[in-house]
Amino acid sequence: MPNKQGKKKIKKVCIVGASGKLGRYMVRHALDRGYEVVGVCRERSVGKLDAFKGRITVVPGPTNDPGIIKKAVAGCDGILTVLIPWRIQQYSSGTAQAVLDHAPAGARLIFSCGWHITRDGQDVYSPGFKALLKAMTWFMRFIRVAEIDDQVKACRRIFASNTQWTVVRGSSLEEGESQGLPVWSRHIGDPILKSDMTRRIDFALFMVTALEDDGLIREAPAIVGCKTPSALAFK
Repeated sequence: MPNKQGKKKIKKVCIVGASGKLGRYMVRHALDRGYEVVGVCRERSVGKLDAFKGRITVVPGPTNDPGIIKKAVAGCDGILTVLIPWRIQQYSSGTAQAVLDHAPAGARLIFSCGWHITRDGQDVYSPGFKALLKAMTWFMRFIRVAEIDDQVKACRRIFASNTQWTVVRGSSLEEGESQGLPVWSRHIGDPILKSDMTRRIDFALFMVTALEDDGLIREAPAIVGCKTPSALAFK
């Protein structure tokens, strides 16, 4: 679907979860656009942002800590949040709630999650996808590594809010050079999304570009790489 570029001017952004692979790509894209960048990450991960030393402000601490988020998002026009289902502590929903509670009025809020999130129940998943998701959700919770279903809780809170949110639902990811801005659709199961693959660097590009795309306000776009076979078939 074509993007409708909005007119809101973004000057300062906060990237919540900046030290991860997706977060670091978002930092790069944000700096390329001339944004002032504040990054939030756990203290032990601060070193992963050394490549940006002197170019960004880093606020160390858990991303589900309301005090950390309140400090980091002050004065920001946009907030990019990676909803990480880390451990068994409602990390995703806690992070989302902290952002919703402390984001400046009128700020653009962009969240990342996977295809398993549905906004209106009209997404169509294959039996294989549903079986794999169920197994992964159980296994990750059993070994206490991740709480995948907490992302569902987080997104329900976002969808119910009156903020200027966008929830970007990513397909399977791969590394590699940028292929350009991914294409998107409102529902999983739409033919354009069939290839189920996006470069991680381009997932980040879509997140950052969404900051100034008013056509994505209160949308939950599911994305796929613009050069995948399914995307090219609909050009």
